[in-house]
Amino acid sequence: MEGWVLFLPGAKESRKLIAGRLSLDFANLIPHAHDLSWQEFVEFLVDSRVVSEERGLRLESLARSEPAAVDAVLLKVLRLRECVRAVFSAIEARREFPRTWVAPINEILRVTEGHDELMAQEGKWHLEFVARENGLEWLLAAIARSAAELVAEGLPAPVKRCANPECRLFFYDDSRTRQRRWCSMAVCGNRHKVAAFLRRKQGRRQAAGA
Repeated sequence: MEGWVLFLPGAKESRKLIAGRLSLDFANLIPHAHDLSWQEFVEFLVDSRVVSEERGLRLESLARSEPAAVDAVLLKVLRLRECVRAVFSAIEARREFPRTWVAPINEILRVTEGHDELMAQEGKWHLEFVARENGLEWLLAAIARSAAELVAEGLPAPVKRCANPECRLFFYDDSRTRQRRWCSMAVCGNRHKVAAFLRRKQGRRQAAGA
């Protein structure tokens, strides 16, 4: 599907889920350029298997049949995306962040019959079961849960950003050595190797011509 994009200039092959955690892939969705559209959000849910393709088609049709409801949930989608990007940036930098930053996550966690909510106690985050709410916001529940689990891991959570300065996508480093640098070896990792090879080749030519 071409509707949603991971920000990596000129790399169509990168349009896939590479982060290792649902909420990190969500944070990677169109980080700049324009607001996320309803179609792009639904396609992301289908691609990440939060909803089936059949349900995805029904959800897309709501943009015509229930535009007010779609606009209302899109505001929550955008708010949650900005929230998780800020929180994950802080975790990646091993930097504490204000409790208020997780408010959009907790708001979404309230949409299920019984839900988990992030609470701060003695300087640490933990999940606590509370109340209920309903509406189209349930589409964000799995993303919010994934984000909450990362927050609950604390600052040691191996959230990283791609070392490619033109990419900087988030990913969860669950490698054995925790030394992973690239969102994808096939894309950014390979580009780094090619660039390094070309630099060495150019250096040898300059040395030979000196």
